[in-house]
Amino acid sequence: MLILVPYQLTAWPEWNHPDAPWWRHYPTQWLYPLQCLICGGLLIYFRKNYSLKWSRHVWLGAIMGVVGISFWILPTQIHSWMELDGKQEGLLKYLGVMPRDEGFNPQDIADKFGGHQGVYWASLLMRFFRAVVIVSLVEEILWRGFLMRFLLDPDRDYWKVPFGKPAWISYGVVTLAFILIHQPVDYLGAFIFGSLMYWVAVKTKSLLACVMMHGVANLIMGCYALHFTKYGLW
Repeated sequence: MLILVPYQLTAWPEWNHPDAPWWRHYPTQWLYPLQCLICGGLLIYFRKNYSLKWSRHVWLGAIMGVVGISFWILPTQIHSWMELDGKQEGLLKYLGVMPRDEGFNPQDIADKFGGHQGVYWASLLMRFFRAVVIVSLVEEILWRGFLMRFLLDPDRDYWKVPFGKPAWISYGVVTLAFILIHQPVDYLGAFIFGSLMYWVAVKTKSLLACVMMHGVANLIMGCYALHFTKYGLW
């Protein structure tokens, strides 16, 4: 997050110009891998501070990942089914019924290197690793592992609060925070997905089930985005 915030606020070092070097034309192509290395290192270093225990409930997380991401990608699929032309306004816009065709395409960076397929696959695999592994772990440790507990006992040892303990305040704050870190076009999908994720946390009492749900969802979203050229989804 600390790496990407300056870029998101100032757009530096992005330079959308035909003569721009690849690292300025597509800065996320090196910012995201750098983020993966740093976050991955921190996850390993602090591995004793979180628990990922395997149980039968992990499969529920995987199933709900399929269900949750289906709701997320449904609006843009409706855009295709209805054969709508371009970006929409009004209610359809806020429901996410948009083309979502502008976003990460690994072929863009490959073309900068003369269409080199090694560059294409390196970019694609790193993107999937970030979305499926790093993002799933970091976000679930933050939202469900930390914030859900902190909100229930902020003045004492909140780590002793049982994982998945239900409360309206934790549902409301965590789900709202999850919604707001996404684009407005994804707000409806994020609300449904975040609500289902909260249910999984309460039902299973398993951080690993939440990580599995997030990882499966991001894997499906990436495959869907590539197959249907809905690059704006990820």
